[in-house]
Amino acid sequence: MSGRIGSIFDKFMGGRGDHSITVPVMDGALKPNNYLERIASISMIDGADNLTIARGQMLLTSGNQLVELHDNGSTSIRSTYDTEITFLSASPQGVLAVGLDNLGIAIVGGRHDGKRLAANLSGQQLNCPTAAVFLDEDTLVVCNGSSAHSALEWSRDLLNLGRSGSVVRIDLGAGNASLIKGGLGFPSGITVARDGKLVISEAWKHRLLALDVVDRSIATVLADLPAYPGRIQPASQNGYWLTMFAVRSQLQEFVLRENRYRREMMETIAPEYWIAPTLSSGRSFKEPLQAGSVIRLGIHKPWAPSRSYGLLLRLDDSIQPIWSAHSRADGRRHGITSCVEIRDRLFITSKGRGEILALDHLSPTEPDDLSVLMGSAA
Repeated sequence: MSGRIGSIFDKFMGGRGDHSITVPVMDGALKPNNYLERIASISMIDGADNLTIARGQMLLTSGNQLVELHDNGSTSIRSTYDTEITFLSASPQGVLAVGLDNLGIAIVGGRHDGKRLAANLSGQQLNCPTAAVFLDEDTLVVCNGSSAHSALEWSRDLLNLGRSGSVVRIDLGAGNASLIKGGLGFPSGITVARDGKLVISEAWKHRLLALDVVDRSIATVLADLPAYPGRIQPASQNGYWLTMFAVRSQLQEFVLRENRYRREMMETIAPEYWIAPTLSSGRSFKEPLQAGSVIRLGIHKPWAPSRSYGLLLRLDDSIQPIWSAHSRADGRRHGITSCVEIRDRLFITSKGRGEILALDHLSPTEPDDLSVLMGSAA
């Protein structure tokens, strides 16, 4: 009761707590730069997403296609599915779990090859699978972003203040599922930490959570991020890589608190023109400017309010930011949705751009300059 009274007080006394529209400043380890615009381009492929390594082969997705990326940057289609592929996860033995929007999950390879897990499995929703990790060859833990919307409707779920996401444990042998944690705001990334706990990206709460699989206790380990966190991957030396698929803004935070306005906007305006984050922007004059001057004298300001942005974060073992790479408002490589590290190279997908990027010669220490990270400094 006291929490509810406090929330009402915050709402009517200047907008505090959950009713604040302030957004954390990007500074320190998140200080804006232009690194993502400067690194190498490996390949262009529409909707590039879901990078992973299975049996030494780099795989990614493009819409409903599972694609192989070869060493020379060329690609070939391995298989095609009936709907958009929303995640790829590989087990240590190379078994693939393929998330299928509104259809559930497909297993490729291993002793469960060909198994399909329905969108409603043992009473648990898998209609919006966003990420997964294998605990072993028979156990898969899946993030289901929303029980109300599909993965492709993530902006609608945000504008509806979605809190119907869940983390589900699946026994592949028995073919059943059990709930680990529900009531989440679009869980969109998952990995196993070095202490055995699961690290979960909760996008709409802009934070990372540590979840104990055994006792199901949960704790916030990184809060109040200035962007929406997505996939998280262990780094080869130490720490983690975290992709951030869109940034927050004061206008966006304000709209999320205006229920009547949001309802009318979604009823009367096409989704691509909503005041909502997106993976790419600047392609139509009909898009909302999101306040402030965006272009002046023909120059797109890098610090202008932006619906889309490119952001990759490096975290240490304590899951705290220590370095970041950006593509700012005037950049092109927005909508960073996945990454994978192999042989001292970090491959990154810019889904908004439809491009695969590569950061070379990764260092175990965190540099202050990109030239050090890429091994070109003296």
